[in-house]
Amino acid sequence: MRGAVLYGPRDVRFEQRDDPKIVKQTDAVIRISSACVCGSDLWPYRGIQPIEQPTPMGHEYCGIVEEVGRAVKSVKPGQFVIGSFFASDNTCPTCQIGYQSSCEHRELVGGAQAPFLRVPLADGTLVATRDVPSQDLISSLLTLSDVMGTGWFAADAASVKPGSTVAVVGDGAVGLLGVLSAKQMGAERIIAMSRHTSRQRLAREFGATDIVTERGDEGVARIKELTKGIGADSVLECVGTQESMMQAINSTRPGGYIGYVGVPHGVSLDGEQLFFSHVHLHGGPAPVRRYLPELIKLVLDGKINPGKVFDLTLPLGQVAEGYRAMDERRAIKTLLFPNGTK
Repeated sequence: MRGAVLYGPRDVRFEQRDDPKIVKQTDAVIRISSACVCGSDLWPYRGIQPIEQPTPMGHEYCGIVEEVGRAVKSVKPGQFVIGSFFASDNTCPTCQIGYQSSCEHRELVGGAQAPFLRVPLADGTLVATRDVPSQDLISSLLTLSDVMGTGWFAADAASVKPGSTVAVVGDGAVGLLGVLSAKQMGAERIIAMSRHTSRQRLAREFGATDIVTERGDEGVARIKELTKGIGADSVLECVGTQESMMQAINSTRPGGYIGYVGVPHGVSLDGEQLFFSHVHLHGGPAPVRRYLPELIKLVLDGKINPGKVFDLTLPLGQVAEGYRAMDERRAIKTLLFPNGTK
């Protein structure tokens, strides 16, 4: 098969790769229905997160089970499944309290920008839908594999409650779906921080009540102004830079909550400043597996449509253009179809 391989900064190639196969009896092989480019893929793409060798890319996936190992009991060939970017057994003590992305036996799932994918620990990682969904639902179901699950975790970690005021730092796909998550959880006021008209428009559609275009200290001042000098009850940090983290901390009211899900790069915190800020800080790799059953139901019931975050659709063979478009901010998120069609 052919799939996406990153060779170095801004060097993604669509080339021949080995077909995945069952390696352990707890594995499954799935035929990808759709894949995509993640904002976190841009860190190695830009050379900020160096790679040591050519690396198959992609960690967001959904599709049809082709084959399972003898030990797999919860899914079977022919079922449509969605899984997390971290494989988990879903039985260890950490999984049992809902943090499957820190499973004692976790494995990173990679190489999903391809027609087929091997998923380890299939019983604990994959969740099947009751029926094979219609084509128009595929893009929204795909988001649950990471970007929607991560936005939901950001809102959950930030303790978003009905009637609360929420600020979202970051207008990429995760930030936008953080807005959608906060709305679904009942937030009364949602302040989206964005400088880009198309992203502001989608944020409004997802439930944002206010848009703040300023950044840094000016952005903090604007949020304080909108909240009568108090700060937001909950702040979702969805970028992963020093500026975004400080903006999140300084925008949160004393006693408030920050859910941080942007993969940190160059972030360091002043312990004394954090101590006197009196905020709750909770984040990390999203435990997507915890949320999959609930989020699948919300999509299938028509309550949420996170697939709207995809604003560029390409055949998998044009994956390099998908990366370029996101890198140049010509696209929020690129949707890829292995067969080249919708």
